[in-house]
Amino acid sequence: MPFAIQHDRAAHRFETDVDGVECELDYTLTDAVMTITHTGVPPEVGGRGIAAALVQAAFEAARSEGWKVVPACSYAAAWIGRHPEYRDLRT
Repeated sequence: MPFAIQHDRAAHRFETDVDGVECELDYTLTDAVMTITHTGVPPEVGGRGIAAALVQAAFEAARSEGWKVVPACSYAAAWIGRHPEYRDLRT
């Protein structure tokens, strides 16, 4: 991934800083089910694939942890539609 994405497990968040602008993906975790609730990329750094990288990082983390995923935010739901290789993680 071209972005340095950190997983803050305590805050249930994936985040990256791009050109001094914070971008994030928030999730909840209940009984080994990650629910992606929000993906935020401010307009000044939009259009670079940052949201896609955040969602992919979340799905990769879920796969490595053995979690299922509910893409509750609209961006994550659209992303999974374009990436069938992760569909096995959906609840």
